[in-house]
Amino acid sequence: MDFRLTTVAALAADVAAKRTSARELTEAALARIEAVNPRVNAFVAVDAERALADAAALDERLAAGDDVGPLAGIPIGVKDLEDAAGFRTTQGSVVYADSPIAAADSILVERLKAAGCIVVGKTNTPELGHKGDTTNPLFGATLNPWNLGHSAGGSSGGSAAAVAAGLVPMCTGSDGGGSIRIPASVCGLSGMKPSLGRVPMGGPNPPGWGDLSTKGPMARRIRDVTLALDAVVGPDPTDLRSLPMPDASWTRSIEELHAPHRVGWSPTLGYADVDREVLAACEAALTHLEAHGTEIVEVDPVFDKDPVMPWLTLAMAGNERALGHLRDTEEWELLDVGHRALIDAFGVKPSAADLLGAFDACHTANVRLVELFHQVPLLLTPTVAGFPGAPGADGTVNGTPTPWWVAFTYPFNMTRSPAGTVCAGISENGLPIGLQVVGPQHADVAVLRLLALLEDDLASDQLAPI
Repeated sequence: MDFRLTTVAALAADVAAKRTSARELTEAALARIEAVNPRVNAFVAVDAERALADAAALDERLAAGDDVGPLAGIPIGVKDLEDAAGFRTTQGSVVYADSPIAAADSILVERLKAAGCIVVGKTNTPELGHKGDTTNPLFGATLNPWNLGHSAGGSSGGSAAAVAAGLVPMCTGSDGGGSIRIPASVCGLSGMKPSLGRVPMGGPNPPGWGDLSTKGPMARRIRDVTLALDAVVGPDPTDLRSLPMPDASWTRSIEELHAPHRVGWSPTLGYADVDREVLAACEAALTHLEAHGTEIVEVDPVFDKDPVMPWLTLAMAGNERALGHLRDTEEWELLDVGHRALIDAFGVKPSAADLLGAFDACHTANVRLVELFHQVPLLLTPTVAGFPGAPGADGTVNGTPTPWWVAFTYPFNMTRSPAGTVCAGISENGLPIGLQVVGPQHADVAVLRLLALLEDDLASDQLAPI
């Protein structure tokens, strides 16, 4: 079975109606992983015995008349930055390769399983999710199902590639600087980074990147992402940042769609160099909105300067906290070389005042967005500035290698904004191109509604050729 040929909602409905079983879906996922995963390296651990047992238990509950949840029988992969009971959480790092088997699930995984999902394995990620390219010394590189000569993006690249290749219909992801949106964009998925606090980051351990990162489900289409979000959003007492339960179902909120009267469009945010093909695809997508009667208001620049330095300060301070104790040991030398360099450059030297200055930059960026959203309700930008290179290489903009091909995503982690991506087209080299939609804080539904509207206009039946 190729899970790209149907939707999560349809699969769960078939299981609930007993037209198929959770075991059959799990067997199909395991067979597809065995056949295709060696080509893309999306999954780094699979437990077929546990998954089949969990699926059989769900089928028994369904036969007994129990409510098995809105995601009944859906096989999923879990990004290897978070815990899934029975699996190691290696965080893509050699130094955690022998970490203890997780005894409990993360809050996100726990809620997905409660909604009926079956965990089949863990998906690849760069070391501690530090970059937009899913490759690491422990498991190697995850390849893009659309073009195996290119990276699947990151840091949720294993999850994005698994969905894009039809290995499973859904995975978990996390986004601290674009790590859901970047791989979703380059793998042809619709993706969503919820507002900070929508999906709890609590549990026994503090979140690695503080106020930057948020978790969420990943699927091929935004209505399936929304269905899963309905099952996992809501407060948790162990997360200081968690938000109250939404007043209404997000799935019901996107049933009837209406184009917004106006939106903002920023082709560079004021600082990014953008590939010509990316810009052309995004501008073509805007014409679909204009056909609905939406006014496109160009609002470039959005920011006075690229906020990457304060973002790096906050992110690498978190990774210094996690790994700094290994410095001057043999284990330090086992870390990703580029990761070590980033930690040394941005995670070691900041003083307390420097860290507060980085948080000040988040405040300033958000104030700018508040001003902007008084003019337009939503902001559109390219999701990425160019195309991923080969795994381990920089991306490219107009054919020139650049590490900042991901320059459009991290500002909206700093501002805690809901932000998503939808496929706007396919490039000449066979790579998808994403259009990003950003909303005000907590306006997740507005972002989801526009993503769904754009997806209805732009989505094609073309699949990754794998």
